[in-house]
Amino acid sequence: MNTGITEEDVILIVDDMPTNLDVLLDLLEAAGFKVVIAEDGERAIALAEYAPPDLILLDVLMPGIDGFETCRRLKANPATQEIPVIFLTAVSDNVDKVKGLNLGAVDYITKPLHHEEVLARVNTHVRLQNLTKRLTAQNERLEKEIQQRQHLEVEHEQAFRALQRSEARFRYLIESNVIGVIFSKLDGSITDANAAFLQMVGYDRADLEADNINWQVLTPPEYNHFSQVAVAELASSGAFNAFEKEYFHKDGYRIPVMVGGALLDESQEAIVTFVLDLTQHKQAADKIREQAALLNITTDAILVRDLDNKIQYWNKGAEQVYGWSAEEAIAQDANQLLYPPDSLDQLESAQSSLRASGTWQGELYQVDRQGQEIIVASRWTLMHDAQGEPQSILTVNTNITEKKQLESQFLRTQRLESLGTLAGGIAHDLNNILTPVLSTAQLLQFKFPHADQQSQHLFEIIETNTRRGAALVKQVLQFARGVEGKQAIVQVKHLIHEVKQIAEKTFPKSIELLIDVEPGLGLVSGDATHLHQVLMNLVVNARDAMPHGGTLTISAKNLFVDEPYARLHLDASVGSYIGLIVRDTGTGMSPDTVDRIFEPFFTTKELGKGTGLGLSTVRGIVKSHRGFIDVSSKVGQGTEFKVFLPAVEASVPIQVEPANPANGNAEWILVVDDETKILETTKMALEAYNYHVLTAHDGIEAISLCARHKHQIAVALVDMMMPSMDGPTTIQTLQKINPQIKAIAVSGFVSNDKLQGANGIQNFLAKPYTIQELLQTLQAVLRQPTEKQMQYNFID
Repeated sequence: MNTGITEEDVILIVDDMPTNLDVLLDLLEAAGFKVVIAEDGERAIALAEYAPPDLILLDVLMPGIDGFETCRRLKANPATQEIPVIFLTAVSDNVDKVKGLNLGAVDYITKPLHHEEVLARVNTHVRLQNLTKRLTAQNERLEKEIQQRQHLEVEHEQAFRALQRSEARFRYLIESNVIGVIFSKLDGSITDANAAFLQMVGYDRADLEADNINWQVLTPPEYNHFSQVAVAELASSGAFNAFEKEYFHKDGYRIPVMVGGALLDESQEAIVTFVLDLTQHKQAADKIREQAALLNITTDAILVRDLDNKIQYWNKGAEQVYGWSAEEAIAQDANQLLYPPDSLDQLESAQSSLRASGTWQGELYQVDRQGQEIIVASRWTLMHDAQGEPQSILTVNTNITEKKQLESQFLRTQRLESLGTLAGGIAHDLNNILTPVLSTAQLLQFKFPHADQQSQHLFEIIETNTRRGAALVKQVLQFARGVEGKQAIVQVKHLIHEVKQIAEKTFPKSIELLIDVEPGLGLVSGDATHLHQVLMNLVVNARDAMPHGGTLTISAKNLFVDEPYARLHLDASVGSYIGLIVRDTGTGMSPDTVDRIFEPFFTTKELGKGTGLGLSTVRGIVKSHRGFIDVSSKVGQGTEFKVFLPAVEASVPIQVEPANPANGNAEWILVVDDETKILETTKMALEAYNYHVLTAHDGIEAISLCARHKHQIAVALVDMMMPSMDGPTTIQTLQKINPQIKAIAVSGFVSNDKLQGANGIQNFLAKPYTIQELLQTLQAVLRQPTEKQMQYNFID
């Protein structure tokens, strides 16, 4: 069978892979071709110039100059520009195919090579090349023969038949091509088209023969100017450059295509146009753009690093998390950009896991552009190339800095609340023990005013030590439930001035004291004594942290806490605050120490030099004032306590000193408590000051006494925490029996919400109380109108 191949058909194979060269060499030589090989582009160009082959099989990916550059140089050289080039490639990307076709290639063969496909395509293009050569030679011969032998019809017939055969082969080539081929005229009419084009636009050959399709029908109006440019290029150069446009499909939708073409003859009427369908390419490009948009929408930082740790991709989320733009981050070393030098050891486990399983996830400590430490939840994935070799590392980082800070604060608060619950329970029992002791000590001095000096001294020792125990319990209570003393408008600048005077007189001269109070400093609502205690505790701690001297700075300023700052502090809310700052240049604290400083009885001082209740008391006072504390400290660099107190708009009221208590007027007082000793000492104290006293061990007994003496009882002194029936229920029941009974709530430890939820309470008395506090509270309640209800805070 005549394959159209002659012994002179020469194939030049260009490939840097010896295996590929050997396979193609054996295949083509077995098919009857003469084969020449080259291992790079430079060698191929030299061989093609020296002995032009009939066809070149050209690998795309090669060292030195690649296949595209080799093709460009071949087509730019008049000696080799007519040699057909078929690209060999392992990539099926339409973009690369279009690029190759634009450079002048006639076809692509995709690796891995299929022998039948290679031979079919090589045979086709060799035939086409031979056909071109033969047509040229035959035309030349026919012209000579026509001039020389015009009357030789036999030779003319042979030439005509040869031309028919050439046209048949050309038709076969056109019809078998996957690229759309159209023959048309300058007026837009289409005279012929291959099956690939008709399938592309949804028409059949009957439509073509009926003249139902032409450029005007196929082309959307907005592309008409492209057609005009193409016609102008045809007139000037005989061809027009490839460009992208759209065609109307027969069903009405649009098809993205790339078109290029040339004149078929000198008449400038017949045009051949080649059409490449870009639908899949456009869909792939759209998908890539969509994925890129999604990567930039996410708030997570997404980056890709090569195996040398150089950043190759950096999304918008990474710009927001770290502060570096993509232009600044690309090509940077990720370790140098994102990690402090002393934190790189945290990456060892991640790298080990990545090598072992290809993935890793965990938490990492990094830094942003400003050098601030951030914590990220990081996920690493090892990416591979087409050959399955490791190529890069995909990293997705979620900024969890705020989450970790809030989690730490929550755990610390939870721990302190647990300790507070325990401390509150202990304080309640201790106050029940200390109350009768304190009352007894005072009653003994009242009962035996003429006792000998030694006895009087013993009475004083009992009272003094009981008071000291009560003060210690008071500090525990301040930690457990906060402090709600007498509320008043307080000027913080006056507190600072008082503390400054104390510090200047008592602190070592090696400590330099600096005061910085912002002009126009606002006011706070609270207990001046307690706030003074806060400031003194912080200042004394700062002094102790500077045994060899240093600088102590006390400052106050107006601050506004915004939403981002409030999110980082559990106790903060948006609004105006007074910031009270105490800063020292002392020894500083480690993070573990900072985490525990507000725990009761925790101290870093030597044994016997601190109770560990100072800062726990500070926290309780600040919390009861609806404020919060921020602490920052570094070992060797000092510590800063920043106390935030809500600012108020008010004026400072005039304080009135309470009057000394006087004897009663034989009023009937009902004392209700489950502690017998408290009942006995309270009864004795009140009777000593001219009161009639009834006592009950619980609420049920109190109700029984009230039923019998309901018109006599003026005030009920009720413990808030009792078995069987608690204090608020007892008070409500008593006032149902007699609405004229006034109530004083008594407790060694009771929560704010429980006290505020109890109606009918005129005042509150905290255990342990002195006889003077008992009498003052009782006389204050007796002076109040029965129907008047007032809000009272804890008195510690």
